[in-house]
Amino acid sequence: MKIDQIMRSAPVIPVLVLDGSLDPEALARALVEAGLPVIEVTLRTPDALVQMKRMAEVPGAIVGAGTVLNPHHLDAALDHGAQFIVSPGLTDPLAKAAIAKGVPFLPGVASAGDIMRGLDHGLDRFKFFPAEAAGGLPALKALAGPFGDIRFCPTGGIREETAASWLSEEAVLCVGGSWILPKGDSDLAKIGERARAAAGLKGE
Repeated sequence: MKIDQIMRSAPVIPVLVLDGSLDPEALARALVEAGLPVIEVTLRTPDALVQMKRMAEVPGAIVGAGTVLNPHHLDAALDHGAQFIVSPGLTDPLAKAAIAKGVPFLPGVASAGDIMRGLDHGLDRFKFFPAEAAGGLPALKALAGPFGDIRFCPTGGIREETAASWLSEEAVLCVGGSWILPKGDSDLAKIGERARAAAGLKGE
């Protein structure tokens, strides 16, 4: 799949920090069944790679690695079944490595300079991060103006109550949502409820 197809698969990409309290396969099944097949597993916990690999084996799940910071992280993520790569920023070494591997890549940007550097690499799909701290929806709209063909997945500080406002912006294909799995929550039923609500979100 291309990164554009992945971004258009659902309005929300759950951004997961896995602490081992949930069975990764059961979690992936709950998200897929709720209508959120695209799942980002952040590489912020010791066994994130192992858990991501198990999630990627669930039918229908499109599982990617987030918080990928360098080519070493990229290789490890691909070795563990990552189907796409998300990074908080855009560096030349990581961009070149991801392009060389042919993996769908969603690098983080927060400025016009970031976007222009991405365009130099042939990239036109970006994560706007940290979305709220970087100026929120007004900042994204201002950035989208000069770059008509660019599309974004804003991530960082977006809540269930604000997601529809972001999705109403033409340049936004989807949003990253950490609210789907709040820290310390291991109730799959509640996670599924939040996922179903997120799957039904549309722009205002």
